[in-house]
Amino acid sequence: MPIYRLSNDLVFPHPSLSEEDGLLAIEGDLSPERLLLAYSKGIFPWFSDDEPILWWSPNPRFVVYPKHIKISHSMKKLLKKNTYTISFDTCFRDVISNCSNVRKETGTWITDEMIEAYCKLHELGFAHSVETWYEGKLVGGLYGISIGKCFFGESMFSIMDNASKVAFITLSKLLEEKGFLLIDCQVHTTHLESLGAVHIPRENFLELIGKGTLMNPLKLILM
Repeated sequence: MPIYRLSNDLVFPHPSLSEEDGLLAIEGDLSPERLLLAYSKGIFPWFSDDEPILWWSPNPRFVVYPKHIKISHSMKKLLKKNTYTISFDTCFRDVISNCSNVRKETGTWITDEMIEAYCKLHELGFAHSVETWYEGKLVGGLYGISIGKCFFGESMFSIMDNASKVAFITLSKLLEEKGFLLIDCQVHTTHLESLGAVHIPRENFLELIGKGTLMNPLKLILM
């Protein structure tokens, strides 16, 4: 299939037109309007500094259903100890910057352009961070986009054991309480698989987010 080149118009080709690896389109921009449209259509940007903006919609999709989050025995013990303190949306830029920094040795898709775009979404109330603290120091966390009853996870980092897992579990419990349908994890990682993430067909994923983003299209305030 062809790779679509985006224009200034806010429109995307249907995700079913993606290449086998999930690549759907190139170029466009990272404006809040385009990013929110992309996520609501099951599409996300993923590219390096030396590449044009690349838009993806992989099949199958890797997701976590909040009510099915897996918490191992060792993690339950850690959570009971309250070793870490969790907060929401207190230092979004620090979280996304840490996510970028921990991946620089192997290459990161969280470019300076991406950081500024997602910080803008945070200012608008659509991008959220979960922070893990130890003795007043930021030691882990994650960030993502919330539209309606769907949370689209982007990245996480951890500089102490299980710090990002504690953030993810805490987020999952909160989203379950709020009736969220899913957390989009995009593609497989063993880290997320251990927390209960599963593959589902893209068609099913699109159906779920189609329902979820209509439940409440406005921004979500986590706290």
